Amino acid sequence: MMQAVRLHAPGGLGGLVYEQLETPRPRAGEALVRVHAAAITRDELDWPVDRLPAIPSYEFSGVVVAVAPDVDEVTIGAPVYALGGFDRDGAAADYTITPAELLAPKPRTLGHVASAAIPLAALSAWQGLFDHGHLAEGQRVLVHGAAGGVGGFAVQLAHHRGAEVIGTVSTGNVDTAFQLGVDQVVDHTRTRFEDVVGQVDLVFDTAGGDRLERSPEVVRPGGRLVSVATEPPRERAAAARISAHYFVVAPNREQLVELARLVDRGDLRPVVDEVFPLADARTAFERSLGDHRPGKIVLRVADEQADA
Repeated sequence: MMQAVRLHAPGGLGGLVYEQLETPRPRAGEALVRVHAAAITRDELDWPVDRLPAIPSYEFSGVVVAVAPDVDEVTIGAPVYALGGFDRDGAAADYTITPAELLAPKPRTLGHVASAAIPLAALSAWQGLFDHGHLAEGQRVLVHGAAGGVGGFAVQLAHHRGAEVIGTVSTGNVDTAFQLGVDQVVDHTRTRFEDVVGQVDLVFDTAGGDRLERSPEVVRPGGRLVSVATEPPRERAAAARISAHYFVVAPNREQLVELARLVDRGDLRPVVDEVFPLADARTAFERSLGDHRPGKIVLRVADEQADA
């Protein structure tokens, strides 16, 4: 048996239950991972409403404890991290089942808590900047929400690619944005970014709302507007002769391998906001719904000695 957190009814926090469940067994192509830490995302309790009850938290770090007979991608005892599929139970539990092909070796230089804070946010940043945004060395990128979980990784990855990074943040996150390496920080509560940014090759939006709607004004003709928050204003983008794209992050082992390499080289660092024990998952989710803060909220599942 295992301890797990499950969402039993739609509507958010009230449907979360900390309970005991039978430990799952891996089927063809799957691995069973002893979860050491699992990170949560602000609005994820709204995702699985068509398949309740469901275990939340889709990014995790842990150790492989069993594999199906046909699995050769990972071995028992391997420390791994991953973004799991959104169509199955998550990792807010002692154990989670994951397709073995999604598991990547976790960063060697980080513990499980910090490693768990990477997959969803960093993959969102990578895919937004490079797969959809086609950001290249020497280009200018504007990141909305530059101090957030996804935005913070986007700033670091864009810098590593050799781009100039402009970021919009709220007043309380200005210092964090500078610490992350933003070249030009715009406090969007005090200054209209259109008045100070100039033309950019790419806008990568993690915030949505009014900032996204106004973004076509600063993208050069032929440039790109990419959002991971919501659909961009396609008609305004077309009129400005720029491409506009909304995407949902996808699990990707190869990209996680590259992200771990950057972490171990010191070129990328996750930001952990707060850590809660698994039994306090409801409090952790409640905290995530408050004011936007830099970094991820992480559930510690294994004890301190196991988080190495």
